[in-house]
Amino acid sequence: MAREIRTGVADANGIKLAYEDLGNPDDPAVVLIMGFSAQLTQWPLAFCDRIVEQGYRVIRFDNRDIGLSTKLNGTRVDGSRALRVAKFALGRPSQVPYSLLDMAQDTIGLIDYLGLAKVHVIGASMGGMIAQILAAQHPQRVHSLGILFSSTNQPFLPPGDPRILRYMLGGPGRDAEREERIAFSVQLLKMLNGKKHKFSDDELHSIVAADFDRDYSPAGIVRQLNATLGTGSVLGYSKRITAPTVVVHGTDDGLLRPAGGKAVARAIPRSSLHLVEGMGHSIPDSVIPELAELYLANIQRFS
Repeated sequence: MAREIRTGVADANGIKLAYEDLGNPDDPAVVLIMGFSAQLTQWPLAFCDRIVEQGYRVIRFDNRDIGLSTKLNGTRVDGSRALRVAKFALGRPSQVPYSLLDMAQDTIGLIDYLGLAKVHVIGASMGGMIAQILAAQHPQRVHSLGILFSSTNQPFLPPGDPRILRYMLGGPGRDAEREERIAFSVQLLKMLNGKKHKFSDDELHSIVAADFDRDYSPAGIVRQLNATLGTGSVLGYSKRITAPTVVVHGTDDGLLRPAGGKAVARAIPRSSLHLVEGMGHSIPDSVIPELAELYLANIQRFS
């Protein structure tokens, strides 16, 4: 049977969020929140299909400042980034144009727009941080919670691999052409691969090129980064979560170390932690069956 993808743009929290909607609209909904600098396309359709096949509706969307959603063009991030980084390392917030709390409200706005009273939520990386805030602030709206390679951002967690951080923050250069920018992103994603679960070079080039042509918003990515830095620790939210939660993290994640996932699982009452051997900070085809099984087991218990 052919896959049907319904597309739309939601008025949410004063902005517009582009979304895709799969499965039977009458089935229980699973909302997927993607991470920093990542468009909705980074939720693989093969992963979405596995959830749909088990009788669920799947909604994936572009966060603000990425993809086809609202760009806050002209919004400046004032102040010292070094100071924001230092405060972030201590778990402290700082003044930024918007924070992950605002992005959690964006997601609630999308859920409201779609007329959904209560949903299952899965968040990846920065999206996992947004999901923790959402589940803490709106417990009556969340059936179950899934967290993928994320963190509480509390103080003293081990930082990411310096090589990855330096490369990521260095960028391809202001005057880089399309292919140079694509090559930069391909190399970054190669660095995020795990030893066992990885994308091939051809897969990475195809993914990056398609996303580049769908949207390229470097200024928006900078604002998203500062939203994470400006929010600081989300530990206080994590501890308030009441939704049944499963936390999944790869043993080879060099960007957000496994300690981040362990911190999330420690903080959320009665949550369970699953470490996936050889998975990095990405969702290649080889890991999709295991991820889908873990999240579906949690969702199906509390539908």
